Formats: sequence, C-alpha cells, structure tokens
Amino acid sequence: MIGTVVLGHAQENTKQHTGWIWGPSIGYQYQSGSFLKASAWGLFAPNQSQYIKLDAGVNFTWMMNKSTVIPEFGVTYYLNNVAVWPFIKGEITPYTATAKAGIGLFNLLEFAAGYGFDINTKKDFKPIDGFTFSVGVNVPLKFHLY
Repeated sequence: MIGTVVLGHAQENTKQHTGWIWGPSIGYQYQSGSFLKASAWGLFAPNQSQYIKLDAGVNFTWMMNKSTVIPEFGVTYYLNNVAVWPFIKGEITPYTATAKAGIGLFNLLEFAAGYGFDINTKKDFKPIDGFTFSVGVNVPLKFHLY
C-alpha cells in the first residue's frame, strides 16, 4: 500500500503539459470594408522569448447589400515576451492574402496594420485588397506554457 501511494505521487509530479495556450478571439478589421472577426487560437513558445500563434476563424461582413462569411487562417510570430509584444502576421482566406505588423499588449489586446492582396475575387462581390488595419482581443483559457 505504501509503495502504491509513493508511486502515485511520483507520477503526479511528472505530469507532462502540452506547452500551448489557447482560447477564442474577437476583433474588427477594415480592408475594402468592415469585418467582424471571430476565431479560435493556440499559442506556443519555440523558445523563452518568441511565440507563435495559429488561429482559424471567420470574418463576417455586410457588403454590396448582402451578408458574407469568409473563413480565414492566420499565423502570428511574436518577437518577445515583455508587456508590449511586437508581431508580424500572415492571414489567408479563399479571396485574399494579407501581411500585417503590429503590437500586442500582453497578447490580450492587439493592434495591426498591413496590406492585403486579392487572390480570387468572390463572385458578385468587390475585391478585398489594399491597406488594412485591425484591433483584436484574445481571451486565454489556459495560462501556463511549460
């Protein structure tokens, strides 16, 4: 019985963590029109001062008298882990590819600007390209990276 208790305690202390922080995000982006952005994201650390975030979500818009939902995938590279996190980001949808640079405050609130390139104009819709700016809020549901 004592060996079982000690063994159980040792296994508990060596529990492995995934090393990911994840959660939902919501934001606003202007790029040839206004978009409400909603996504799920995961963030991991390749080392102690750099982070990579992957996110997948949708953009909601009302343009040309119709509502449209556009799927999106993004990759963000954060350059350090102080209070203000500078970052670069790439986003891709079926219609546009966008490169951004910005800052994040503790990775909770993000401001970015960039340029998007039209890769496939949606039928009966205007091209989504040109300069862009965005603001977003990330809500972490797991707080530890180990």
